[in-house]
Amino acid sequence: MSEQFAAIDYAALREIFHAEAEEALDAMEQALLRLESQPEDEASVATLFRLAHTLKGNAASLRLSRLTELTHALEDVLDALRTRTLPAADGLMSLLLEATDTLRELVASADEAGPLKPRHQAVLERLRQVLLAPAGPASADAEAPRVTQSLAIPALRTRTLRIDLATLDSLLDVTGEIAVAHGRLRLALANDLGRAREVHDEAERLHAELQRLVIRVRMVPLGPTLSRATRVLRDAAQATGKAARLVLRGEDIEVDTKVAEYIVDPLTHLVRNAVAHGIEAPDARRAAGKLETGSVVITATREPGCIAIVIEDDGAGLDAERIVQKARERGLVGPEASADDAALVQRLIFEPGLTTAASVSELSGRGVGLDVVRKNVEALRGSLRVSTRRGLGTAFTMRLPLTLAIVQGFGVTVSEETFVVPLESVVTCVELSAAQSNDRELDVLNLRGEALPLLRLRRRLALAGERPEREHVLVVQQEERRVGLVVDRLLGDLQTVIKPLGRLFQDLPGVAGSTILGDGRVALLLDVPALVDEVAAA
Repeated sequence: MSEQFAAIDYAALREIFHAEAEEALDAMEQALLRLESQPEDEASVATLFRLAHTLKGNAASLRLSRLTELTHALEDVLDALRTRTLPAADGLMSLLLEATDTLRELVASADEAGPLKPRHQAVLERLRQVLLAPAGPASADAEAPRVTQSLAIPALRTRTLRIDLATLDSLLDVTGEIAVAHGRLRLALANDLGRAREVHDEAERLHAELQRLVIRVRMVPLGPTLSRATRVLRDAAQATGKAARLVLRGEDIEVDTKVAEYIVDPLTHLVRNAVAHGIEAPDARRAAGKLETGSVVITATREPGCIAIVIEDDGAGLDAERIVQKARERGLVGPEASADDAALVQRLIFEPGLTTAASVSELSGRGVGLDVVRKNVEALRGSLRVSTRRGLGTAFTMRLPLTLAIVQGFGVTVSEETFVVPLESVVTCVELSAAQSNDRELDVLNLRGEALPLLRLRRRLALAGERPEREHVLVVQQEERRVGLVVDRLLGDLQTVIKPLGRLFQDLPGVAGSTILGDGRVALLLDVPALVDEVAAA
């Protein structure tokens, strides 16, 4: 019996435990937020108790004593709520949310040994004190910070994914058919070259189907990711003394699991920004004829080849005069800059270090939030736009690819090297006449009456070789700005699987990744936002 017990793979069990614990804690947080707004919701209390009890049992089975101890105390408090011996007071809800944050930290550090850290021990003692003195939560919570660990950027989740068995069966079937097709192709090449093309076409069809299924497996609904904003908004509203509610739309929209992971940071910053800078204080909203409770609406929709996520508030809108004034104080613009220049104002709010906050707080004042949003969105090959109306609110629109693994690209060559440009960035392509060609790295082309800045990739990437007599211009667009990339040849559409760059090349400017071409050569994926920004700054 002891030999069987010793043979248990605890590493595999803990990996499963981590994934299930994260799901349970997310569900507990959402149930607590529902209970805070609906104190009589018995279903939420029952859900909380069941989740805590299961988490405690799983932690105990893996001998995670710190998690077991804290979850046991949380379970006792929830049992008192369930039996109505303890009221669902506001102070208690804050304490239970803080306990959920603490459990997240303990799950993340489950492999560490030793006693609870002082801050974790303090939460444990406060939970125990609730049962000894039911009137204690409000007074105990009054001494604690109103905004807890949740104000930190949420960590990335355990990299696991639940997959429908029917999808796995389809994957297995297609994989088997590909093996059969390869066998048929081998025989055809050996005996009947006439049938080889037919079999090859069938193998390509099966490969495309396998690729589609793999992408489908990676797709997850946005609902769980968007729901995390509920806690962010709740804590931000408490920290600023404002009243706000969150409305979610389009939770069933599906995206690649990696996109869902990496939009957490931008989403967190934009929701905090909406509360800290957008929504007014209750008295100011009353004076403006608005409801005391402001609204933040997050809407996700499908668009051709991408998703759009809009974070909109009904607050005061951007204060263009104050933004330009702060930019002048930091030397970002000259005295001639005008608050009437909407494009300038929208560019300035994403400048690092620029903030209109009067003082530094837990939510604002350091000028890093929107700068982080812009960088993260562009790292996903996405775009970010903002629209605002003074006194009526502001809307930020993120457009992101559905998947990061496979890119519809446009191939070009420069000096026998092949590069790929994301197809969604390509506007058009034109031939550059010999009279228009020169050796300057940057030039301007008159394209249908529009002055189009040119960036010569041969000079920009320091590639050897002579330029051809006739060059081509690939017109790309990032938000409202267009740039022409001067290349040697145009290859047309390519479907590419993106591979990350090695550590040595991760910070290479103008390059976002790599891919393997059909002939086995490596091609670089160009970073269009970075190249457009470079031309704009020249």
